[in-house]
Amino acid sequence: MKAADVRQHVTTPLAGPAYAPTVPRFTDREYLNVVYRTDPDALRAVVPEPLRIDEPLVRFEVMKMGDVSGYGPYTEAGQAIPVGFEGEQGEYLHTMHLDNFPATASGREVSAYPKVIGSPALYVDSGALVGTLDHGGLRVATATMGYKHHELDRAEAEAQITVPTFMLKTIPGYDGLPRVQELVRTRITDVTVKGAWTGPARLQLFQHVLAPLADLPVLEVVSAGHILTDLTLAGVEPVHDYLKGAAS
Repeated sequence: MKAADVRQHVTTPLAGPAYAPTVPRFTDREYLNVVYRTDPDALRAVVPEPLRIDEPLVRFEVMKMGDVSGYGPYTEAGQAIPVGFEGEQGEYLHTMHLDNFPATASGREVSAYPKVIGSPALYVDSGALVGTLDHGGLRVATATMGYKHHELDRAEAEAQITVPTFMLKTIPGYDGLPRVQELVRTRITDVTVKGAWTGPARLQLFQHVLAPLADLPVLEVVSAGHILTDLTLAGVEPVHDYLKGAAS
């Protein structure tokens, strides 16, 4: 393979890339979102500067992807933290666990999503919408919400899931030090909200050294939402370079 051909590839193995060279379109993406209040000191310990924390809130999310171009169906769960950056309000993606390797690899390599392999699930059980996350054979999180108790305004639902998203992209060099270390921003686009509901909810987080979601403890459940949508993820842009110590 000539050098010019090598430069056309964005991932390895060259003969069987880890993910498809496509911009994924999500069809029938189903959210369970539980927003909860947590320990402000615990939040400050994990949210990187120059992001700012206004309220000590966390959004635990479970997302069931009905169909995704390039990846197929899969499920994902994680934590997002409301933050501010240069007058803009958004969310910092703290941790994401999913059961699809191509989506994990592309999320990390192409963008900066903090994705690792896990076993999340979203289903209905005896009148409750249930979202779970397992790491290996151990339960890490269980969220329950009353199934479609009240309609949620679709404009409000769209606003909840389309805030700017901030992530930390770190790529090590061969000396073990960071070669790239940037704060990046992206957002969801081309959204069609097909249904949205709210209701009472509960959330349990369990201690696990390799999936430390419980390091941001649940002190109070603030709100919950169940949203069904189609959407596309936009590309990322750097907004702060830690190696230069200034905004890009």
